Amino acid sequence: MSLYDSMIANIAGSEWIIIVLLALILIFGTKRLPQLSRSVGKAVGEYEKARQTFRNEMQEATEQARKEAGISKNVPVSGPVATEREKLEVIAKSLGIDHLGKTDEELRSMISQKMNA
Repeated sequence: MSLYDSMIANIAGSEWIIIVLLALILIFGTKRLPQLSRSVGKAVGEYEKARQTFRNEMQEATEQARKEAGISKNVPVSGPVATEREKLEVIAKSLGIDHLGKTDEELRSMISQKMNA
């Protein structure tokens, strides 16, 4: 390992930030650096705004699809299920299917019908 490699390896994270800032000052100058940082800040703000808009549209589309399919939105899931029967009951509840008094096969059939409808 050369002296240069050992010097690079010994530079910590905060020291890299200082090196990058000094390089930016040398490249852009002290007068253009505030303008550059404002431009970067605006770009980050626009990105966050677009990301939030996309997230909201996805939530609205999901809710609309749930309404059209007749799927209940607020089915609490308390954790993993222990048995196949519990899994069927949770799925049936989320789809608005009455699971009381039904066999596993009846529930599977009703869930399949509801999902394919």
